Amino acid sequence: MDKSLFKGLALKLGTPSYVFDSDEFEKRAKLVKTEFGADTGLCFSIKANPFLLKCLPDCFDKIEVCSPGELTICEKTNADMDKVIFSGVNKTQADVERAMDDKVGTFTAESYLHLKLINESAEKRGIKVPVLVRLTGGSQFGMDENDVLDVIRNRKDYSGIEIVGLHYFTGTQKRKPAAIEKELHYVTEFIDRVKSELDFDIERVEYGTGLAVDYFSDNADETEKERLCAVAPKIRELAKKVKLTVEMGRFFAASCGYYFTKVMDVKTNCGVNYAIVDGGLNQLKYDGQLQGMQIPRITHIKGEGNDGGESTDKWTLCGSLCTTNDILARNAEFSSLEIGDILVFERTGAYSAMEGMAVFLSREMPVISIYSKKDGLKIVREMIYTDVFNTP
Repeated sequence: MDKSLFKGLALKLGTPSYVFDSDEFEKRAKLVKTEFGADTGLCFSIKANPFLLKCLPDCFDKIEVCSPGELTICEKTNADMDKVIFSGVNKTQADVERAMDDKVGTFTAESYLHLKLINESAEKRGIKVPVLVRLTGGSQFGMDENDVLDVIRNRKDYSGIEIVGLHYFTGTQKRKPAAIEKELHYVTEFIDRVKSELDFDIERVEYGTGLAVDYFSDNADETEKERLCAVAPKIRELAKKVKLTVEMGRFFAASCGYYFTKVMDVKTNCGVNYAIVDGGLNQLKYDGQLQGMQIPRITHIKGEGNDGGESTDKWTLCGSLCTTNDILARNAEFSSLEIGDILVFERTGAYSAMEGMAVFLSREMPVISIYSKKDGLKIVREMIYTDVFNTP
């Protein structure tokens, strides 16, 4: 997004607020598609940013949904339910039946219980639904190798289920391509093992790369593209073997987000310059950020009347919460930072708006908006004030 737009957006939206650039979101998705090739499908995990579902680029083949709330978002935005992969570690009978009535395209199964719930719901409706069995990466998610083999071996016991493939995702922020290549090798070997031992063809694989995003680097775009290109050959190789869908959230969305917050107070305590902003860690989160020790990319917009000099000082940026943990950045350098100035935190398109302690101290929840060159600015959620409630 052109930074010359920031001041106008801040005036129109007020603060705190988020702007998600759908042009940047689409650009990122197309970059991944180009590198991974036409044979590789793309899946957007909407837990990273469900607001982007309203502007999902056409190059996405699937949408990963992990909760009843995310399914509601799909319903309200008229998402293509055939694209939905209904995932998540905690599925209830009601969740499964609702998803089935919505005609979602695929279910994942993380346990024998999931298989039972999906199978019973499908049998009751007289249908057969596609299921991806999740293979664990050594955590609470998915099923052990031997259990996956057992399920496939006894697949005829599930008359309402068609086991079409595997779901495999072990975690996020993988910085070394070798870690992803190792996982792809493991998945390939397991597919061959299933064929050898059970004479069963794995048709589909939904694989989450967990490609890392660099929040505190000046050359983040270049580093991330290098990481993407490094794993692309192995991705393309697996895509020749099975129908592969790469599932990501953070890598697709992080670069498209901007968080606007206003400086409300400034002071110097014990030689340290402090700026209090109207946002805070309840609304802003960077993976790997510890007590503001690392500085993300921040744009400083001077407010009306701020015609100070160009002297640069170091500032500790603090939010509006009554906790010493509410530090957004330490020793961030700005020229003539004053009350009323706007700070724009960049690369906040993934998780930041979703992972904060949203209602701590009953602060307001920020405005959410989508921007594109073609359609301009559209507000998709107004400010929510948590001190508004019904009285008896």
